[in-house]
Amino acid sequence: MYLDLRRTLKAAGVEDYNMEARLIICAAAGKTKEELLRDMKLYAFDDLERKVNDMARRRVDGEPIAYVLGEWEFMGLPFNVDPQVLIPRADTELLAELAVKFLQRKVADGMRVLDLCCGTGCIGITVAKTVQSCRVVLVDNSMAALRVARSNVLRNGVSRNTTCIEADAMKNPPVLLGKYDLIVCNPPYVPTAEIATLDRGVKDHEPRTALDGGADGLQFYRAIIPNWKAILKPTGIIMFECGEGQSAAIMDLLTENGFGRVASHPDMAGTPRVVAGALAEADT
Repeated sequence: MYLDLRRTLKAAGVEDYNMEARLIICAAAGKTKEELLRDMKLYAFDDLERKVNDMARRRVDGEPIAYVLGEWEFMGLPFNVDPQVLIPRADTELLAELAVKFLQRKVADGMRVLDLCCGTGCIGITVAKTVQSCRVVLVDNSMAALRVARSNVLRNGVSRNTTCIEADAMKNPPVLLGKYDLIVCNPPYVPTAEIATLDRGVKDHEPRTALDGGADGLQFYRAIIPNWKAILKPTGIIMFECGEGQSAAIMDLLTENGFGRVASHPDMAGTPRVVAGALAEADT
């Protein structure tokens, strides 16, 4: 079954056909790789074969492997995913790492973090899992996305210090949301015209609302920076993920709206991937 699946995926042009064949068979069996090898003789083959064939068909049709599996890993943690949310990406790990470093330097109990446009909740949940003394609020305007985020809060055992709230990042923050030490945000930032040029698995399967950042990809930054700074504490900072070539414009927006110590942070390829800005007393 593994060899057949491997050949099928390879013929369909799947680049990492070896790994994905293993992942699909393990997911169909509901087992880890180790459990699958251990219990190989115990499976009802026909039922497993049907599941594998269905998952293989979806993958060959171009559906991203994360949606086929129903889960994906981010920063070593498991996250439920479905077509209502963007698949967590390695690019976003830099934003989570910088958020954790900022909070760990503060070493203060009860620090509050807002994950705006949270999707799966991967950034905020990683923060909550790593810095357990902080309080994290996950915010999205999609109830379908928030259902996924809530399932991930439970899956990763952070319900004690993590909550979910529905709100629109393009509007003013809800009344009584409180003040925050840190806002992290991975907003939609793909320019509208570029969506058609994206990989088929992205443009045909991932939610357009989580991708489309308007004509130049910056419409969310223009709304969030002036409106959501109101809920930052005097020593608070805001951190954004951004696309290639966008960091300079976002840094200008932060400066124009009264942020200081504005800085960009490159990913492993050297591309500016995170932009951060601080209120007067903060240290980025």
